[in-house]
Amino acid sequence: MSEPPPTVRLTDPRALRAYAHPTRMALVGLLRVHGPLTATRAAELLGTESVASCSFHLRQLAKYGLVEEAGGGRGREKPWQATAAFTGWDASPADPEQAAAVDTLQRAVLDGWFARAAAWLAHRAEDPPEWREAAGFGDTVVRVTAEELAELNARIEELTRPYVERTADRPDGARAVQLIRLAVPTDVRP
Repeated sequence: MSEPPPTVRLTDPRALRAYAHPTRMALVGLLRVHGPLTATRAAELLGTESVASCSFHLRQLAKYGLVEEAGGGRGREKPWQATAAFTGWDASPADPEQAAAVDTLQRAVLDGWFARAAAWLAHRAEDPPEWREAAGFGDTVVRVTAEELAELNARIEELTRPYVERTADRPDGARAVQLIRLAVPTDVRP
């Protein structure tokens, strides 16, 4: 079995709040999927941000170790790369300031997931039938202990690892697909 992909762990409340910005999360995602990018190319791919805005956000992400210069280029034509394949944080920190920052970040992540799913739904008719059939929504309620839920999450991560690690050996027709895993108790009322 191979080693898990590298993860940047955020513990500083300032870093957690900085990463919670939707543009910053999108930039890190682009760098992870497309490899090194300049602020100019990132702005083109995002389609919603200016080059100056992307450049600013990339510098902010670099302050917290999420991205770094990839070498070569100058100014806005300087390529950036993600420092790790994943970003992680303590889900239940004891420090109240860190806990508040984690809550803010997790809400931003959830909002981003919803926005990407809604965008796909709005354009799904443009996808070939095999992609419309393969993509989907679903849920399963399971009755588990906290330990069993942690084990289930680890097994799901292990199952997806070979696909995450694909680089040059991707089959023809492979696309980036975001698998979203929500494992939340259902006995809590809004």
